[in-house]
Amino acid sequence: MAEATAPVVRTYGNWRRPTSPGLLGLGTVGTALLFVSMFLVLIAMMTGGLVPALVVAVVCGGALAVLVVKDADGRSVLSRVGNRVGWWSARSQGSHLYRSGPLGCTQWGTFQLPGIAAATRLSEHEDAYGRKFALLYVPVSRTYVVVLAAEPDGASLVDQDQVDHWVADWGHWLANLSGEPGLEAAGVTVETAPESGARLRREVELHVDPQAPTFAQEMLKDVVETYPAGSSSVKAYVTLTFAAAARRGGPARSSEEMARDLSSRLPGLVADLQATGAGAARPVPARELCELVRVAYDPVVATVLDEALALGQQTDLLWSDVGPVAAEATWDGYRHDSAWSVTWAMTQAPRGNVQSGVLSRLLAPHRDIARKRVTLLYGMIDPGRAAGLVEADLRAAEFRASSTRRPQARDSLAVRSAAASASEEASGAGLVNFSILVTATVVDPAKLPEARAAIDNLTAASRLRVRPVYGSQDSAFVMALPLGLVPKKHSQVPSEFRDSL
Repeated sequence: MAEATAPVVRTYGNWRRPTSPGLLGLGTVGTALLFVSMFLVLIAMMTGGLVPALVVAVVCGGALAVLVVKDADGRSVLSRVGNRVGWWSARSQGSHLYRSGPLGCTQWGTFQLPGIAAATRLSEHEDAYGRKFALLYVPVSRTYVVVLAAEPDGASLVDQDQVDHWVADWGHWLANLSGEPGLEAAGVTVETAPESGARLRREVELHVDPQAPTFAQEMLKDVVETYPAGSSSVKAYVTLTFAAAARRGGPARSSEEMARDLSSRLPGLVADLQATGAGAARPVPARELCELVRVAYDPVVATVLDEALALGQQTDLLWSDVGPVAAEATWDGYRHDSAWSVTWAMTQAPRGNVQSGVLSRLLAPHRDIARKRVTLLYGMIDPGRAAGLVEADLRAAEFRASSTRRPQARDSLAVRSAAASASEEASGAGLVNFSILVTATVVDPAKLPEARAAIDNLTAASRLRVRPVYGSQDSAFVMALPLGLVPKKHSQVPSEFRDSL
């Protein structure tokens, strides 16, 4: 008799933060500053003696300390000071406050989106299958964004083999996106919100038989009244961000030109997405995108929109009317219309190996959070650049390990991880940068402490290290929306320069 073999549990890991070669934990730029400091000390010693050399050494040592000393989230003293200075500047200019509408500060009297999304423009087009899709243009980054709605099947009552196939197909989909012409970034947003029950009530009223027994009708009425209480809806969106220029340095294409290009490519992208377990994926039309953003800034409107949708009525929201009437960003929070929100950003990916369901608790509804939004941001890396990046990362890890006589265990592990990444890339695997944003929204400010505690527990269970986006809560809130905004294109300090420090 053949013995049954134990199922093999697949694990995933080996995530690495981009680094540059350097000494004493510094990057390339920091190491260059170290050598310049040593040269200045030597010059002071030769020209003025020991005392001036000590003064120069103390000054240069303090300047280097702001780069070397880092907190648990990997942020240096310079980064924290710069964050504080930026927040002080924003408050002094009043840019943390926003008022819109006829009585607002904007001259045109509309309810346009605030901050980095204010200049975005929305248009609607049709793909090759005749489905309408919203096309969002971001002038600051010169990108176009397409939003896809998905209905994930979930992992409940699904064999682990099927889940493993979905994960593998998702990896292949991301790898194929890296070779998609003009695609710069992608994002996945999973939003949980209270269920109003309007759609259930409308569905029951349309299909109930007037001749049915009284007991059956009373039971259906009781279900309509009690079932939505405490229940939640889960929605998922996938964003694809394309460069407006057909080639690097070329002119930006118009919305019509971009729509003609994407209309023939969207059906293939949507069909491949459905194979990853995303369910019946479809492009999001302009009306639905307007409603989504409107509800994000003012959750009280969700009940009204659900009732209108259940009655078969169409909303006439325009992109210039989806922003908040009033908003105020604080150091660690964001108030917008009828709600309060806090957004966290991932500072460290899970260490070691994890299983496919590591984020399941974070994505599931939580009783202490009215609305929760988890967004995974992916930065696509061209296959032509991926080989050079993994090789440079491997050389940087080897340099750090060989720069001391007794390398630390972490440095040796970094070399092995970098070598594994280079080997996988050479075998055909894709390379992407990723981050995670988590937004918790409540309609009662007294529940903010419970929401903060819930996010701390959920992220710890998912083996993620996160921190609130201090001083930039308004920008982080809109980044977490399914609008396809690319954070590095809206940053004042280039990410490549920060990594080199």
